[in-house]
Amino acid sequence: MKKAFVFWVEEYFYNPSPLQKLLSICLLPLSWLYCLIVYSLYKSKTPMDFGIDIISVGNLSVGGSGKTPLVSALAAQYENAAIILRGYGRASQGMHVVKDKTQILCDVSMSGDEAMIYARKVPNAIVIVSEDRVTGIQKAKEMGAKIIFLDDAYSKHNIKKLDLLIDVKTPNTACLPSGPFRERVWAEKECVILKEDLDFKRVVTLKDKCDKMSLVTAIARPGRLDKYLPEVVNKNYFEDHHTFVKEELQEILERDFADSLLVTYKDFVKIEAFELPLSLLDLEMQVEKKVFELIDNYRNRPI
Repeated sequence: MKKAFVFWVEEYFYNPSPLQKLLSICLLPLSWLYCLIVYSLYKSKTPMDFGIDIISVGNLSVGGSGKTPLVSALAAQYENAAIILRGYGRASQGMHVVKDKTQILCDVSMSGDEAMIYARKVPNAIVIVSEDRVTGIQKAKEMGAKIIFLDDAYSKHNIKKLDLLIDVKTPNTACLPSGPFRERVWAEKECVILKEDLDFKRVVTLKDKCDKMSLVTAIARPGRLDKYLPEVVNKNYFEDHHTFVKEELQEILERDFADSLLVTYKDFVKIEAFELPLSLLDLEMQVEKKVFELIDNYRNRPI
């Protein structure tokens, strides 16, 4: 039931049927009220300077946008960097150090899938999960961080930071619940909009290819993968951040007569311990020099 509802919502936001479009129009008054409330919350906040350079990378719409590989590509270029995120889908609560400068300190159930990606992909960075970003920032400073990357923190208006937003194309530009947007780019708030193929480019590598691969993925809007996919025998979609069990994956291998499961890195970090045959669709970002110049200019700003 949850899986069906999640996919219905994704379709409603990004590829609506005529009936869903009608529902979206009917919900517009609630969207206007929602935007007013969110704007009021924004205006009530005063950004606090934590005495450290903070860069937020995210998007304003519900669902995936590629922020995890983008944050990875950015943070990997800086010494003494820390990455802080909420850690959605993890079994733990509160603040946890997933990785210090030298080693991973917990498993993926405690960290969540995205935090484990950072821990594996950005070996030079501290990785912290915390619902309270302020607590995470204070911990990162204690651990010697000199620059902090916040995963998806545009809405944290109480933190002084540089906001980088990934432009997400969708025909429905309304706010929740009529459309997918959680917030607007407020006119008074400075931010930088990053566009795919202008500011960054996705590069996909297929590793451990097999003749018969069955796609298994638990990412938001999994149809985004289609243009990168090799030939597969089947596509098996799960809701974003789904926690896999070995038996369900073994069943897919047997049902699809597959030689391996084709997964993204987000799925890989959750299922590699099962020791099943896996092929990896590995996504990385090539970031234009001008984006790093934006960050460096922010860091060198007059105090």
